[in-house]
Amino acid sequence: MKKFIETISNIWKIDELRQRILVTLGLLLVYRFGAQVVLPGIDTSQLAELTSNTEQGILGILNAFTGGAFANASVFALGIMPYISASIVVQLMSIAIPYLQKLDKEGESGRKTKNQITRWLTIGICIVQAPAYLYGLEALGVPNSAFVLGKGLDFIIPAVIILVTGCVFAMWLGEKITDRGIGNGISLLIMIGIIATMPQSFVQEFISRTTNNTGGLMFILIELIIWFLVILASVLLVMAVRRIPVQYARRTASGGYEKNIMGSRQYIPLKLNASGVMPIIFAQAIMFAPSLLGKTFNNTAVGQWMEVQFADIFGLAYNILFAVLIIIFTYFYTAITVPTNKMADDLKRSGGFIPGIRPGKETGDYLDKIMSLITFPGSIFLAALAVLPAVVVKLMDVQPGWALFYGGTSLLIMVGVAIDTVQQVNSYLLNRHYDGLMKTGKNRKVA
Repeated sequence: MKKFIETISNIWKIDELRQRILVTLGLLLVYRFGAQVVLPGIDTSQLAELTSNTEQGILGILNAFTGGAFANASVFALGIMPYISASIVVQLMSIAIPYLQKLDKEGESGRKTKNQITRWLTIGICIVQAPAYLYGLEALGVPNSAFVLGKGLDFIIPAVIILVTGCVFAMWLGEKITDRGIGNGISLLIMIGIIATMPQSFVQEFISRTTNNTGGLMFILIELIIWFLVILASVLLVMAVRRIPVQYARRTASGGYEKNIMGSRQYIPLKLNASGVMPIIFAQAIMFAPSLLGKTFNNTAVGQWMEVQFADIFGLAYNILFAVLIIIFTYFYTAITVPTNKMADDLKRSGGFIPGIRPGKETGDYLDKIMSLITFPGSIFLAALAVLPAVVVKLMDVQPGWALFYGGTSLLIMVGVAIDTVQQVNSYLLNRHYDGLMKTGKNRKVA
């Protein structure tokens, strides 16, 4: 404990790091405050049914990503997800559209132009999603009497403008955190939203175990142990890499005399899960479709079966299809985000080579083969984590809200963002000659 306090003290001594942490905490506080501000014209006392209907199922996942703003009918009800969707679309379109490919090669100016395209696309997605959300509130249990001004254009138009502005403001907060704070701003906004729902979910699980005589405190302890083991497995998945040895050829430098610069050996780190949480996000987006198809064709036996089976996110059919889609999308996303041929060309230009492999095309084929081999266990591991909430619900009778923290997108986002933030803090500490955040926290001697 003394070492931890000393480490925190070292963090506080670095002016730039202290300011960045304070800016990050301040902007996150603004985001959490906005999640509690209800849209003008809606009676907050009549939102109990909306909250109840968004506690589980696919809407429960969406509500967790917005930190409860979706269930609160808040000005941030759309959260940051339209921006995430726009980013995914732009990234995928970069494969097929030459203009976007050209922007990728233009460096910083191209990146700024691409970000501007993403922002405009975000606004377009919000303009579509905002009216759908407002008109869908009634289906989610909000009575007509809750709309104080009615549901005419005098309410819908200002509400749409507020929802779009709320999403754009959240996007701005995320970018400011990235520029002036610590960590990736957009990811931190999602993580803080997920964490905000954790205490309530745990309290519900605690009450259920202690009042319904379903295991008591001992079972709560077992659940926490399993939860920490799952977090450890998630950390291993995020951090695991396959190191490919690279040898740089011996070069000769002359400066009045000649000397040999010995070849050095380095490594190319190929991540076991190079796609991160994107396969789960893609798969969850598609998992809306079977239930909607079932509702569309509910006059048939197949339609009724689909509506029942795929409306339950903890059901067998839902999770089998979910796992298969995650494995498929893991391969797909890895293939488009890990340019093995470009890595081979860059390695060749820098004078490096993989021992036993010819530079150029053979190196690209070799890297592609390795990526295919390590992606398979990575995709299986990712799919297993994604369906783990359903397993603990069925086998351990865990409350659905608490079960979502046993795996899936929520847990992987929290683990990934936490690791990234800690690494950034570590870099500041090491640059100022302190041990890292996870070390002793003492001053390091500089030779």
